Amino acid sequence: MGKGSDVEQSRYRWVIVAAGGLICCVAAGSLFSLPIFLQTIARDTGWSVAGISGAMTIAFLAMAVGSIVWGNLSDRFGPRVVVLTGSAMLTLGLALASQVQSLLLFQILFGIVVGAGTAATFAPLMACVTGWFDTHRSLAVSLVSAGMGMAPMTMSPLAAWLVSMYDWRSAMLMIAGLAALLMLPVALLVRRPPALEAAPALQAAADAPAAGEGMSLRQVLRSPALIVLLLTNFFCCATHAGPIFHTVSYALSCGIPLLSAVTIYSVEGLAGLGGRIAFGLMGDRFGARRVLAAGLLVQAFGAAAFIFARELGSFYAMAALFGFVYAGVMPLYAVIARENFPLRLMGTVIGGIAMTGSLGMATGPLIGGLIFDQLQSYTWLYAGAWLLGIGAFLIAMTFKPVRPQLQPAPA
Repeated sequence: MGKGSDVEQSRYRWVIVAAGGLICCVAAGSLFSLPIFLQTIARDTGWSVAGISGAMTIAFLAMAVGSIVWGNLSDRFGPRVVVLTGSAMLTLGLALASQVQSLLLFQILFGIVVGAGTAATFAPLMACVTGWFDTHRSLAVSLVSAGMGMAPMTMSPLAAWLVSMYDWRSAMLMIAGLAALLMLPVALLVRRPPALEAAPALQAAADAPAAGEGMSLRQVLRSPALIVLLLTNFFCCATHAGPIFHTVSYALSCGIPLLSAVTIYSVEGLAGLGGRIAFGLMGDRFGARRVLAAGLLVQAFGAAAFIFARELGSFYAMAALFGFVYAGVMPLYAVIARENFPLRLMGTVIGGIAMTGSLGMATGPLIGGLIFDQLQSYTWLYAGAWLLGIGAFLIAMTFKPVRPQLQPAPA
C-alpha cells in the first residue's frame, strides 16, 4: 500500500472517531431523555414511575439482544449499513413513542425500537474504531465513548429545557427530529477498517497484534477470558445503571428543582468526559486490564457515596466522582477485547460484551423504580449498587489474557 494512502488512512481514522463520538452522543442523549421526562410523563399520563422506568429496562434488554445481532451483522456487511439502520430505527421509535396513549405501546416503542436502534450504534462503532488504530487505541476508543459523556452536557439540558417549555410529547418529538438531522448523514462517514478491506492474507496479518489470532468463533465464545469480560461488564453496568437513571428523581425527592437537578447530569457528564480521556491515556500507559480493575473498585464506593447526598452541592461532588470513574472504565472493555481476540470477529465480540452490559443496565431502572414506589427512598438502590460494584472488581481480578500460542482452527 502506498505512502500517500497510508497518510490518508491515518487522517481518516480521526474522522471515524469524530463521527462515532457524535453518533454516540446523540444516541445516548436520546435514550437517556426518558429520565428527564420521567416525572412529567407520570403526572401527565397517570402511569406509574415503575411502569415508565420499565420502558428503559425493556430498552436495555433490546440493546442486549441487538448488540450481539448488530455486532455480527457489522462483521459481515460493515458498520456503515448497521449504524445507518440503527439511527433510522432510533428516530422513528422516539417519534412514535411520543404520540401513543397506552403505557404498553410506549414500552414497546421506546423500549424495543429505540433500544434496538441504540444498540446498532455503540458496539459496531467501537469495533470499527479498534480496527482503525494500532497505536493510541485506548485513547481513540475513549474519545468515541466520550461522545456519550457529552450527552449529559448537551442533550440532557436540551431535553430539560424542551419539557419545561412544551409538553413531554412535543419535547420527545423534537428530540427525534434532532436525532434524525444529525445521526443519519454522519452515519454515512463510517467505513470498515482498511485491514478488513484487504486481501485475506493481509487480514490475517492484521489479526497479529491480538493474542488470539487464528481463533475460530467457537473458540472465542468458549474462551475463559471472554466469559470473565462478559461477567465483569454485567456487574459493572448493573452497578451504575440505577444511580444513572434515578439520579434526577432522587434529587427531586430531596427537594431540588428539575432544572437544577438536571445539571447534576451535566456535572456527571463533564466528569465522565474527563474520565474517558484520562482512563484512555492511563490504559495506553499502564495497561487496560490494570486500569479497569482499579476503576471498578472506585466505582463501587462512588455509587455508595450517593446515599449521603442531600443538597445540590453534595450531589455535584458525588456525580463528579462517579461520572469520572464509571465513564472512564467503559471503553477499556473494547481495548481488552482487541488485545485478546481477532479483528475479523470484533463486532461479534464487542457486541457480546455490550449485550451483557445492557443486561446489567436493565436491572437499574425497574428495580430502582420498584424500590422508590415501595419505600419512597433510594437508599437501598445505592447500597445494592455498592455490592454489585465489589462483585465486578472481584470478577475482573480473575481475568487471564488469551495465550498467543493458540493454533489456528477452522471457522
